Amino acid sequence: MAKENLSSAGEPDFDSLQIEQGRYLFSQQCKFFHGTDTLQNLPQASLPEVAFVGRSNVGKSSLINAITGQKSLARTSNTPGRTQQLNFFNLGDKIIIVDLPGYGYARVSKAQVARWTHTMKLFLRGRVPLRRMCLLIDARRGLKDVDREMMDLMDSAAVVYQLVFTKVDKTSQNELRHNITVTKEELKKRPAAFPILIQTSAQAKTGLKELRASLAELVL
Repeated sequence: MAKENLSSAGEPDFDSLQIEQGRYLFSQQCKFFHGTDTLQNLPQASLPEVAFVGRSNVGKSSLINAITGQKSLARTSNTPGRTQQLNFFNLGDKIIIVDLPGYGYARVSKAQVARWTHTMKLFLRGRVPLRRMCLLIDARRGLKDVDREMMDLMDSAAVVYQLVFTKVDKTSQNELRHNITVTKEELKKRPAAFPILIQTSAQAKTGLKELRASLAELVL
């Protein structure tokens, strides 16, 4: 298992078989099949699910497009808060990718934040096939209080989540090392956190094979 396979520096160290399994899984056709803004209209659970969530404008849609090798599977925008519903994608009839609305956008009303938080709580506690949440963190910003609130939700729901740094090509190495160190220390205190933090860049294609390998374990 990858979570037992770390390098001496504590970084993910996937072997060639794990990398190939990830490459093969994400080379399968990935198609959008359902979108909803209400939990009453969720699709029937049939396959393992992995959900992607993060602050608005963290690069979530770009990362989903990058790992699936598609340019416009998930809609990208420079406008924070573009994703307003839960979008479901079928990857090769092996696993379902769920693109969740971004959070933490300042222009969103308190009432909308409350509704989103309530929806997330219900989704986390009631979605049986949800195998992992990928919590995306902007490498330039590090963990923010709104991210910690999301981690609290997942800890209380006992939903396994994995932190994924995005936009690592847009920050200095010193800043990146600092944010990673701080984040890893915090993960040690989190009961539902997956122990591997993956560093990615959708634009530079960094970390994509490692993320694919990590998620491929969910269907093996």
